[in-house]
Formats: sequence, C-alpha cells, structure tokens
Amino acid sequence: MKVCELFRAKKKLDLHDDDAAGKPLASAGNDKSDDKLRVLELAGRIAGYQDVLYAARQHKLLVVLQGMDTSGKDGTVRGVFGQIDPLGIRSVAFRAPTQNEREHDYLWRVHQQVPGQGEIVIFNRSHYEDVLITRVHGWIDDKECRRRYAQIRDFERMLAESGTVLLKFFLHISKQEQKQRLQARIDDPEKHWKFDPQDLAERQHWADYQQAYQQAIQETDTDHAPWYVIPADSKTQRNLAIASIVVEVLDKMRLRYPPANPDYAKLMVE
Repeated sequence: MKVCELFRAKKKLDLHDDDAAGKPLASAGNDKSDDKLRVLELAGRIAGYQDVLYAARQHKLLVVLQGMDTSGKDGTVRGVFGQIDPLGIRSVAFRAPTQNEREHDYLWRVHQQVPGQGEIVIFNRSHYEDVLITRVHGWIDDKECRRRYAQIRDFERMLAESGTVLLKFFLHISKQEQKQRLQARIDDPEKHWKFDPQDLAERQHWADYQQAYQQAIQETDTDHAPWYVIPADSKTQRNLAIASIVVEVLDKMRLRYPPANPDYAKLMVE
C-alpha cells in the first residue's frame, strides 16, 4: 500500500485517542534513532525536489497543517521542511483576524497567501479555523457552517484547477499527550513563551473539537484536496508520515529542471 493511501482520511471517520499513538511506518524494532535518520533523509529529498520545482516554475504545492494545540504544527515545519532553501518556501501562521481582515470575507486573507509557481507554502492553521473554533463556540450556526464547507470545497477546487497541489494534514494527538506537552511548557521556564493560558480554556472543549474536526474533514476531503490523518503522539512518527507523503506526491510530479540553453555552450567567462 502506498503511504498516501495508508493515511488518507476514511469516508466514515471516527477519531479516537488510541489511534493517535499509531506507528505504521516505524522501523523494525521500533528504533527511534533509525526513524529520525529516515526523516532527515526524506527532508533532504524534499529540499532537492523543491530546488527543481523552484527552477522550473511549473508547479505549486500548498500544505495545510491543522491540529489541536501542541499537536506539532511548528515541529512539522522544522522537521520536514527545515532543509529547504528559504527562497522556495513560505510558512504562514493564521492567527485571529485583524480588523481589516474581519471587514472582508473569511477567505480573503487566505487567498492572498496561496503559493505561486515554483513555491511551497505551508499553512500553520488555515481557513479551516473558520469551521472549527467558530463552530465549537457557537459563533456560526449549522446552516452557516454547511455554507462554509461548500465555499471551502469550491475554493480548493479552484486552486487545484489552476495548478495547485493540495495536501491537508490533521495532526491527531490524544488528550493525554496534550496534557503532558502543556504541562511541560508550564514546568520549563524556557518554554513559557510557547504557553498561552487560552490553551487550557480550549482544552475544556476537547470533545467538541474532535467532532468539529471529524465533520470538517469528511465534508471537505476530495481527491484534488485530500485529507490525511496523521498519528501525532510520537513526534518522530508524525514527521516520518508527513515527509513520506510529501515525497510520494513530489515524486509523482516528475519534476525536471528547465531545458539547457544551447547558446550558453558558446560562452566563455574571461
């Protein structure tokens, strides 16, 4: 089975904490050091592919990272995409909308950040917040939520039809693992900058968030904009799964450097 098929969201998705600890790509003997080396090798291959993608300027890749607080969105950016030349990649962290952004439709700020030719863009949180936190806190009703699902499907179809390859990853962390990671941030003064007391308030809505994610994924999973559910209790296995999928997708693009210019063969540098 191909890696993409292994992690593709099921048609009837049912998120359980037990699944967050899965390690389907673990090496024989579950050797963490071996798996970390595999992540490094895959990250290097992604960087190599991006060099060709940037030179050819024929493809665009949008990577969406969604997950509960501490699920590892920042760690994924560093571990999977950290070897790429900064010229060819952007990471966009969508936070609470500004006053100017609130005066436009919710996709306005998102569309401005999608990748151009030859670029990889990573959304660290994304337009999906507008059907997650808004739904959990009752800021939109069922009718508006369904309307937004349809708008998101149309938006992503438009991106795909205009040449953007979309990969959407849900980093599936368990409630117990989140508890440990939040406590680690509280206990370590050097990690206090990572901690936001609001994370504890959002944690009280855990079950509602799981339901909101489950519904959003099922409503917006398409062949041109697929969702992948990534077990994220293990940081190494999380990165290994995502890196493997990205490499598999980039390999399918059959990237090639632009053809050589024959006139250059006659040039001599004095």
